[in-house]
Amino acid sequence: MSASAESRIGKALSTSRFRHASHRVSQVLLVIFRAALIIGISYIILFPILMKVSSSFMSRRDLVDQTVKWIPKRFTWDNYRLAVEMLKFPTVFRNSLQLSVIVSILQLCSSILVGYGLARFDFKGKNLIFAAAVFTLVVPPQMIMVPLYLNWRFFDLFGLLPDKGYNLLGTYWPFILTSITGTGLRNGLFILVMRQFFRGMPKDLEEAAYVDGASPLMTFFRVMLPNVKPAAVVVFLFAFVWQWNDSFLTTLYLDSNFLPVALANLSRTLAKELEMNHPQYFSLVVNAGSLMMILPVLILYAFLQRYFVESIERTGLIG
Repeated sequence: MSASAESRIGKALSTSRFRHASHRVSQVLLVIFRAALIIGISYIILFPILMKVSSSFMSRRDLVDQTVKWIPKRFTWDNYRLAVEMLKFPTVFRNSLQLSVIVSILQLCSSILVGYGLARFDFKGKNLIFAAAVFTLVVPPQMIMVPLYLNWRFFDLFGLLPDKGYNLLGTYWPFILTSITGTGLRNGLFILVMRQFFRGMPKDLEEAAYVDGASPLMTFFRVMLPNVKPAAVVVFLFAFVWQWNDSFLTTLYLDSNFLPVALANLSRTLAKELEMNHPQYFSLVVNAGSLMMILPVLILYAFLQRYFVESIERTGLIG
C-alpha cells in the first residue's frame, strides 16, 4: 500500500472519530439542556406549592423568628384546624363537589352531542355555529356580567314566562341550563375537542351501521358513543377542574358557601371572627385552605393520570 493511500485512510479514520466525538458531545449537551429545562419548569411549578406546604405548618412565632426560612421550627396543625373551622369546610366542600360533578357531566353530554353534529352532519350554518362556539373562549365573562346577572334574575325564557319571569339566582339552574345548551364555562373548548375527535374516526363505522339498517341515532349510541372514552375523560377532567376553581360565576349566581368563594373571603372572615388584623398570620391559614382545595384535584389526577395522558395523546391536543 502506497504512502498516499495510507494517508487518505488515516485522514478518513480521523474524520470519522471526530464526527463520532462531535455526535457524542452534541448528545451530551442535548441531555444537559433537557435536564436544565425540565428542572427549571419543575421549579417554577413546584416552588409555590412547596412554599404553601411549608408555611401552612408554621406557627405565629415562626413568623417573627429570623432563623426560619423554609422549614418551620414549631410544627403545628392549628392553621388547618382554623381553616376548616372558618371555611366551614365540610359544607363548602360538599357544595363545591356536588356542583362540579353536575356541571362536568352535563357539559360532557352537551359537548358530545354538539361535537358529533358538527363533525358528522352537513347543514347550513354549521361553520358559523362552530365559529361562534370557539369565539366564546375569547370573550371574558366579566364583559357580559351584567346581562348574565339580569338574565337569570328575571328569567322569562324569551318572554314566554308570565310577569317578570323567575329568579334563578341562588340556585344551580344557571349552571345547569348553560351546561345543557353548550354555553357553559369553557364549553367552546370541549366542543372543539369532541368535534376533532369525531372527525378523526373512520366513516366506515357509520356506513357499516347504516348498511345493517341502523338509524343515525342508533348509530350514534351503539357505534360512535362507545368509542368516545378518550375524549370524554379529557373533557370531564377539564370541566371538573375549571368549575372547581371558578369563583367569578359562582359568586355571581350563588352565595359564599362554595370553596373558591369562601377561600377568597377567608382573610376577611378571620379578621372578623378573631377580631384582629394580622395579614402575615392570615396568610398561613389561607395557604392551609388553599392546599385543602388543591388536594382533591391532585388525588383525582393521581388516580386518572394514565387515562388522562393517553386521552390527550389520542385527542390530538398536543403534538
